[in-house]
Amino acid sequence: MQGCVQRVFFGDVNAATVAVLTAEGFEVHSLREPRCCGALQLHAGDDSGAMDRAKATIEAFERFEIVVTNAAGCGSGMKDYAHLLSDDPEWAERAAAFSGRVKDVTELLAEHEPVAQRHPLPLRVAYHDACHLAHAQGVRAQPRALLRAIPELEVVEPADWEICCGSAGIYNLVQPEAAAELGARKAANLLASGAEAVAAGNPGCALQIAAHLDGRELPIFHQMTLLDHSIRGTRP
Repeated sequence: MQGCVQRVFFGDVNAATVAVLTAEGFEVHSLREPRCCGALQLHAGDDSGAMDRAKATIEAFERFEIVVTNAAGCGSGMKDYAHLLSDDPEWAERAAAFSGRVKDVTELLAEHEPVAQRHPLPLRVAYHDACHLAHAQGVRAQPRALLRAIPELEVVEPADWEICCGSAGIYNLVQPEAAAELGARKAANLLASGAEAVAAGNPGCALQIAAHLDGRELPIFHQMTLLDHSIRGTRP
């Protein structure tokens, strides 16, 4: 999605995702339009606006075998199109078929044996479970498995992994005080893990965690960024 928060704030993550998928033998397409899948509108309760973006997304992307996302909130939203449009007789069937083809990039890669060689990446990484990935989509094991397959990369588990960081779509904008409390707790748990870096699969989470580190050094990387560096034999 060319207008997505992921591209605006973390364009390097999109580049890394394309590089990894290409190295693994996939043919990758990224369309100019539509620019947003409507997930943020869906999270905010603007169902009408979300439906319009959902229909445009389905129409543009349904010709592809797999629809891949590297942003947990987007994946959650697109997988929910089947429910969102279930009462629309013209779109219900198409929406259900489309949602069935949506995969988080870690899901897709976990379904296939690696093709590209992984080079050592000596790094102690705390894995952060984005709520829209772990809870909404049930994708928990795949990101960890991909990270653990990188030679010399150690994955550590922070305390209270299942509790939200406070980003939650637009929650940190509409409920800033409560979100800040969650963000501070999440940042403290990640720092306490002894990790050298954090792996997080959602742009909202990465922004929220970074905002509550209060200047303390703990870089945040997407899983695809770390995997891309491992494949290329470089270090982030």
